[in-house]
Amino acid sequence: MSTLRQALYGIALLGALALLIWGQEARIDVAEGKTELAKSAAKTAREDADRNLVTANKLTATLKQERDTQSALRTQQDQLRQGLANRERTIEVLKLENDELRKWADQPLPDAARRLRERPALTGAAAYRDWLSGRGAVRAAGDQPTQ
Repeated sequence: MSTLRQALYGIALLGALALLIWGQEARIDVAEGKTELAKSAAKTAREDADRNLVTANKLTATLKQERDTQSALRTQQDQLRQGLANRERTIEVLKLENDELRKWADQPLPDAARRLRERPALTGAAAYRDWLSGRGAVRAAGDQPTQ
């Protein structure tokens, strides 16, 4: 082999080696860029997870508070029902014991009180608003009803 050929092979080998090193360096740069992007995405995901955890904890606390409040309201409602039942029993006992009270309780309601209790079957807020606005003006306490 001639010296020139050996030199050309050496140069070609060095060129191939340089291309291989350059390619590897480019791959390493791309991999480092992807690593940085992955780290950034992981950090963002971690921050999102922390925010979601805080939100979930707040929602859990709110749900517990609402359940406790509902339980307290149910207890209060039960107490009110018991009180109402006791009052109704007391009224019935008094009606049985007192003849004058029984006669008073058997009388029909006055017209003004009966009108207060009359109401059509309403379905929804709009129907209730229409019913209220269609009733006419309320008389003053001293005015006598027209016959």
